[in-house]
Amino acid sequence: MIDLEAFALELAKVAAEVSLPYFRTDVSEINKAEPGSFDPVTEADRAAERALRAAISARYPEHGIIGEEYGEENPDAEYVWILDPIDGTRAFISGLPLWTNLISLRHQGVPVIGVAGQPYIGEIFIGGPSGAYLVTREGKTPIRTRKCASLSQAVAATTDPDIFRGEDRDSWDRLKAQVRMARYGCDGYAYAMLAAGRIDVVLESELKVWDWSAVLPLVKAAGGDFTGWDGQMPTAQDGRVLAVGDEALRDPVLALLKF
Repeated sequence: MIDLEAFALELAKVAAEVSLPYFRTDVSEINKAEPGSFDPVTEADRAAERALRAAISARYPEHGIIGEEYGEENPDAEYVWILDPIDGTRAFISGLPLWTNLISLRHQGVPVIGVAGQPYIGEIFIGGPSGAYLVTREGKTPIRTRKCASLSQAVAATTDPDIFRGEDRDSWDRLKAQVRMARYGCDGYAYAMLAAGRIDVVLESELKVWDWSAVLPLVKAAGGDFTGWDGQMPTAQDGRVLAVGDEALRDPVLALLKF
């Protein structure tokens, strides 16, 4: 597994080399959502995923791949790479350095290695069997979630409260009323900050499997917990996830959720 962790870091560098030159340029976007909604994709997303797929196929041709932009290849393989080439495309096209390259390796259906890279800042967060680390130009530093046993002292985050619909929005509002403060707009970078001990709770809904597969092993390797809103392993069909830095927060947050 150490070799696969090293390869995941190589993939993060591949994604960075391809996606970063597009950042803060006039790269055009296409709205792939239904009329009345906005779900942008850019050539940076597509080019990064093409490069990642090529690198994986060259090194591990027997592995499967699931990617946001180009679908599935051999998704029932023992090892499957799950790719979100640019998580936070809205931030990307707005010039905000809060987007990440998300790369995960799933073994027998369970995400075991996760990488969240932020090329503009020069950070790669990785979590796996060897632990959780922040990799920068200066080297590799272990990271850990922080202790926070009380919701009243917690910092919570979600990408955008408007993503929550119906009772899901009520659940977020109940959580927000209990915590010290809430932050928005970080997408996958919020989970990296949770793993690094800066945020305590991340709550999201309507995620796709590529949105959460990389951050699950990162959070867990850093000492946190990551579940669906039912307290079980997240599923590709549901899309509602909860990450906590201190496991003592898990049950109090779950009690606030309407599931």
